Amino acid sequence: MTSPSPAVFARLCAFGLSLTLLGGCSALRSTTAAPPAFYALDSARIEGDATGRLPTTAPPTAPTLIVSPPHAAAGFDSARIIYVRAAHKLDYFAHGEWVDTPARMLAPLIVDALGNSGTFRSVILAPTAVAGDLRLDSEILRLQQDFASQPSRVRFTLRAYVVDNTTRRVLAWRVFDESVTAASDDPYGGVVAANRAVQSVLGQLAGFCATATAHWQPAAATVPQRLP
Repeated sequence: MTSPSPAVFARLCAFGLSLTLLGGCSALRSTTAAPPAFYALDSARIEGDATGRLPTTAPPTAPTLIVSPPHAAAGFDSARIIYVRAAHKLDYFAHGEWVDTPARMLAPLIVDALGNSGTFRSVILAPTAVAGDLRLDSEILRLQQDFASQPSRVRFTLRAYVVDNTTRRVLAWRVFDESVTAASDDPYGGVVAANRAVQSVLGQLAGFCATATAHWQPAAATVPQRLP
């Protein structure tokens, strides 16, 4: 059998290499991941605040509230959307993310809900130069879509403290825990349910803050003694 000439052999090798490269490119194109979808926690509603009431004006004697930026428990401090299928194991959706961390998205929603509640003269997000009368500290303990049961449910848990800024005394604290059924077992269904759960907790938070501060009085000013 006659061996191919060097020129023919080189052309055959080049042709084979081209086929290999084309196959590799096709494989890369077929496995390219779809870009993630981004979702938000927001205050979208028809009218009124998170409690379902129209905004009201607080009396001039009402306290000023400083809202500390919320914290998040370990595992819930990223922009990845969390779901669970088994106890103690957190998983993340591959193609769905929050536009920001839940804690940072929650901060302005708290200010909005409490500012419209009529309980406080003003509600301001820290850091601020304003010396408020009271402070609200909060922490997200849980925000996850649970597939352990069908249909899946989103659970949102928030711990909140109302603190007297002058005395540093905790006036009241409470853990809010809300669970909402998801309309579909996917990231979007979970996001819609998460927004409903957050709005429900914000309404409860507004009522809690109103009760906690109902009998608040500013600390008595110290009257300087007159020296002889």
